[in-house]
Amino acid sequence: MRARLPATVMPASAATDKPTKIATWNVNSIRARLDRLLAWLDTRRPDVVCLQETKVADDDFPIAELRQAGYAAEIFGQRTYNGVAILTRNPPAGVVRGLGDLVRGFGDLADDPQCRFVAATLFTDGEPVRVASVYVPNGGAVGTDKFAYKLEWLRRWRSWLEATAASGPPLLLCGDFNIAPEDRDVCDPVAWAGQVMCHPDERAALAAIRACAPGFDDLFRRLNPDLTAFSWWDYRQLAFPRNQGLRIDHIYGSPPLAARCRGVIIDREARKGKLPSDHAPVIAEFGL
Repeated sequence: MRARLPATVMPASAATDKPTKIATWNVNSIRARLDRLLAWLDTRRPDVVCLQETKVADDDFPIAELRQAGYAAEIFGQRTYNGVAILTRNPPAGVVRGLGDLVRGFGDLADDPQCRFVAATLFTDGEPVRVASVYVPNGGAVGTDKFAYKLEWLRRWRSWLEATAASGPPLLLCGDFNIAPEDRDVCDPVAWAGQVMCHPDERAALAAIRACAPGFDDLFRRLNPDLTAFSWWDYRQLAFPRNQGLRIDHIYGSPPLAARCRGVIIDREARKGKLPSDHAPVIAEFGL
């Protein structure tokens, strides 16, 4: 039976053929960006939103405000740093917070205290689709302990996928991966060569994740093969108005979902204005 996207996030009928919108956005503090997030939700009306860098403990997450805006929230947060969430029109099932006990053998990461991964299952007519919100470590600088942690975390994430994705439902991986996959995803490939977010080891690790069964497509690149566009710009040195950015925010889909993706955009408008996140949302639209 052909997998279908969940009714909880696909209210349209075949007659209207309204696309389902699934987005990812590193908000860089949900408390600092809540008004902007609520306004964006009202304007864009996505069906599912994966958030990263929420930077609040679960007790401080603005559940009531988001519920009033029409969204349930599955959260996995910590104070000041990291934090991920999935917003949906209706509560999902099978929520997993963290990579858990499925993966061992990666040193301290077996009990990693950093909140970087949450996944949930959505359904239509009993057919599940899995959505994950992912915040990959930044890595600091090449050669540091933070960079080693990033590579280790990516290996652990790959092992999680190998243990769960092959026999599981269709899967969307959404989030701030903190990796520009290719030079065309970088404003200045020469200046960034070998640096964090563009290092060959990071790119190889991301390629290994894409190669996990059943295989994942970079949906932005699949639908925009010749487009140069960025999703993150440093706050410093007028990087945004100069468009000196990187494409590090991604939506990867397993084949049944990739085949039904109509389009992917980076919402650059959301990066403008007063006190923005340094990231722009990425929005994918799926047909019935």
